Amino acid sequence: MRDAALGAGKTVELPSGQVEYAERGSGPPVVFVHGLLVNANLWRKVVPAVADAGFRCIAPDWPLGAHRVPMPDEADLTPSGVAGLIAEFLAELDLTDVTVVANDTGGALTQILLADHPERLGRVVLTPCDAFEAFFPEPYARMPKLARLPGMIWLAGRLLRLPVVQRQPFAFGWLAKNGIPVEILDSYLRPIRASRQIRRDAKRFVVSVDNRFTVAAAKSLSGFRKPVLLVRAADDLIFPATLFDRLSAILPDARLVTLADSYSFVPEDQPAELARLIVDFATAGRASTAPA
Repeated sequence: MRDAALGAGKTVELPSGQVEYAERGSGPPVVFVHGLLVNANLWRKVVPAVADAGFRCIAPDWPLGAHRVPMPDEADLTPSGVAGLIAEFLAELDLTDVTVVANDTGGALTQILLADHPERLGRVVLTPCDAFEAFFPEPYARMPKLARLPGMIWLAGRLLRLPVVQRQPFAFGWLAKNGIPVEILDSYLRPIRASRQIRRDAKRFVVSVDNRFTVAAAKSLSGFRKPVLLVRAADDLIFPATLFDRLSAILPDARLVTLADSYSFVPEDQPAELARLIVDFATAGRASTAPA
């Protein structure tokens, strides 16, 4: 179930398939990109503050295994295909000068978006995420090979119902320092348990993950000259701090900050501070583009 804090639920029909999303607030658009096996609920504690500050917050459920509407058989669910789907979404809603906020796998997809479809972007916020050779990082690096085994996605969906499994590093244990509420975890895991089509979508994405996508995207990032805010987590156990050092060195207009007392899921562990950073960053960008 979608958290009410995200706003009104909506659906859009794209060339690649149907996407559900939530929308709250009005003003310049902020679009959120979550990662694998989570959905828009990841942003439930961030969206209200950003919307109240005068922004139109749009949080889709991307087809990464915790979505509710299956994608068509012909949909391209490789990393570049999902990045293309994000570009389709921005175009269909006619969003321009967009602030994109991404986390985890969504950060890798956003880097591909920057490289291949930068036209509608105004600025980007990358919180802890895959980059360069770390797509997927440890302890998830073997997932593409494991997902190819018959029945593995089905089995993983069943095993992840167990709290002892959820707490493991290869599951959600190293992602949120303060844990994830039971009802939110259920919203992440129920679709892959309940739907063969969602399991199919998840498998199609996971087996296609390869760091050639992020390495190729990194070669183009020096050409993205719009502002990027890199939000690193001080206690991150998944994504090495050096990943953001390298991104900061490549991106021409990047600012790097580090949040204390957080694992990779900064929207879960430090939502108020993340919301403040997004608002300050997007407001500064809006002021810099205002007519004199």
